[in-house]
Amino acid sequence: MRALSKSKLLAYLQCPKRLWLELHRPELREDSAATQASYTVGHTVGDIARRIYDKDGKAALIDVGTEGFDGALARSQTLLAGTHPIFEAGFSASGAVAFADVLLPVRRSGKKAWRMVEVKSSTSVKDYHRCDTAIQAFVAREAKVPLAGIALAHIDTSWVYPGNDDYAGLLVEEDLTEEAFGKQAEVRSWIAAAQAVARRRKEPVTATGRHCNDPYDCGFSAYCLSQGPQAEYPVSWLPQIRAKALKARIEEDGAIDLREIEDDLLNETQLRVKTHTLAGTTYFDRPGANADLSHHKLPAFFLDFETITFPVPIWKGTRPYQQIPFQFSLHRLSRTGKLNHTGFLDLSGKDPSRTFAEALLGACDEHGPIFVYNAAFETARIKELAARFPRLRRPLDALLARVVDLLPVARERYYHPDQHGSWSIKAVLPTISPDLSYDSLTGVQDGGMAMGAFLEAVSPMTAAARKEAIRGELQRYCELDTLAMVRLWAYFKGRALPA
Repeated sequence: MRALSKSKLLAYLQCPKRLWLELHRPELREDSAATQASYTVGHTVGDIARRIYDKDGKAALIDVGTEGFDGALARSQTLLAGTHPIFEAGFSASGAVAFADVLLPVRRSGKKAWRMVEVKSSTSVKDYHRCDTAIQAFVAREAKVPLAGIALAHIDTSWVYPGNDDYAGLLVEEDLTEEAFGKQAEVRSWIAAAQAVARRRKEPVTATGRHCNDPYDCGFSAYCLSQGPQAEYPVSWLPQIRAKALKARIEEDGAIDLREIEDDLLNETQLRVKTHTLAGTTYFDRPGANADLSHHKLPAFFLDFETITFPVPIWKGTRPYQQIPFQFSLHRLSRTGKLNHTGFLDLSGKDPSRTFAEALLGACDEHGPIFVYNAAFETARIKELAARFPRLRRPLDALLARVVDLLPVARERYYHPDQHGSWSIKAVLPTISPDLSYDSLTGVQDGGMAMGAFLEAVSPMTAAARKEAIRGELQRYCELDTLAMVRLWAYFKGRALPA
């Protein structure tokens, strides 16, 4: 019987088929960029956690990659005889193996014991974390570790980085001892069931569904989807599937095609998507769109931000996961129809927030609507800048009063079958301006890629020529975002723009 790791047991709890594929067909796994990024975030938070929990610098770190599985388990047992913190201590018992993020020595009833801390990059305790800690506690106790308690440490998003490499306060703990210890019999049953799946010669038959992305994105989703019936008009094109009856039709009845969904299960927007997708026709309420925009006079501005976020802040005065704007693109359309562009991009590696805010105020003049696409994002960033820089609060608040969101107009007044149920600017743009395409851009083609490009550009290891190439990629990408809004505005207004 093989010892199943905690990650394998969590895979089983999500989907038995996922566990089987991870063990027997790992080559089919295709992790998304978001999943891979989450691994990097986890490593970063783990590194900081070791600094936080090793105040005296006497802790030991076990590296299974260099020490080997058996060596890591053996050294863990040796270190458990000592009195210093241990990172990544390993235990194997009862058909499972687990490695603890942090083990801290404590005294209980005059005897030496250990307190375990599992470190997560999330901002709260999730339900699946409770299963995680229960497995950790079970394996440690089965391996005869005198475990006094277990806690989960997660990131406190209200904490503000004071600078000087001081990360005390970044993590907050929640004690889960009673709950984790109370699930010992349940964990034992999970291991037995997972071992049974592992021994199967053929993969389990499991239909795709919500569990494919809950609680984790499964890297085998593409494979599993390819094994099932293929829909010509997938139900996934329906936006915001929330109604219980519609969910039941899809998840319980197995409906996969729009033609299988009854009209009375759909709201107005979903019905529009279904109707025009099946008919291959475009819905466009031009009079309504024009009316929505008619009271916003020229000159007009079209604005888009790019931001970077760090789970572990690197700039003084910022919070974990705070969206820090480092770039904007701004198109200005004059009363005579003349279109000009300006932008801002800071790749210095220093906190760009204040210079960004000052440049934004200088570029937007004092009058005229400022069109954005999904206003919640840009307005939240402007409010954060106003809070951080009180002297700029009044002019930044004045900008907020001018913001106009194009997304609700697009969602209410326009739909093309090629949008596949999405009103993202990238989905809408090709349907109204096929000469413009994000696919034609080199390097940066979406917000996630923009974040990655920024991190590469500000790295001291990046050559000057490469940094300048990235600068061009970011500028072209962000400029296309605002040009797309100009095109959308003109289309809705029925106006021609200069080439």
